[in-house]
Amino acid sequence: MDVLILRDPRESKKKCSLTPLREHPSIRIVDFDPDRILVAGERILLHPEGDELSADDRELGLGLFMVDCSWRRVPSLLRTVEGRLHPRRLPPLVTAYPRKSKSFADPTEGLASVEALVAAVDCLFEPRPELLDGYRWAREFLAANPSLRAWGSPSL
Repeated sequence: MDVLILRDPRESKKKCSLTPLREHPSIRIVDFDPDRILVAGERILLHPEGDELSADDRELGLGLFMVDCSWRRVPSLLRTVEGRLHPRRLPPLVTAYPRKSKSFADPTEGLASVEALVAAVDCLFEPRPELLDGYRWAREFLAANPSLRAWGSPSL
């Protein structure tokens, strides 16, 4: 498993669902800097406008790249990324995160960052339900999405 995440430092670390994974050996989280280019190499980019992830993507053997920020900031952060990125979206899944926005409507299929990460890792690599260990709504997320291979993890 090889995961690179570009994180917007404007987002609260206290509320970020990925914070418990900052020290994970297979996940590299880099804070966005508008004056720095992030060299991502060739990776699968988790993006809602890409083709749906498939078994073919798993066969490519590429790492995963995610952008962790508010939806409206994704284009700004991606402008600082260099590499050959293959945009892919997740199949429809249900979030367990109680999202509320005062400024814009959330996408109907939007997920918490850790939910999206676990689902993408499940599709591209192998089930890694332990990535949800620090996530308050882990059980609810897995129960709402039985198609994930991570379902039934003894650690949850």
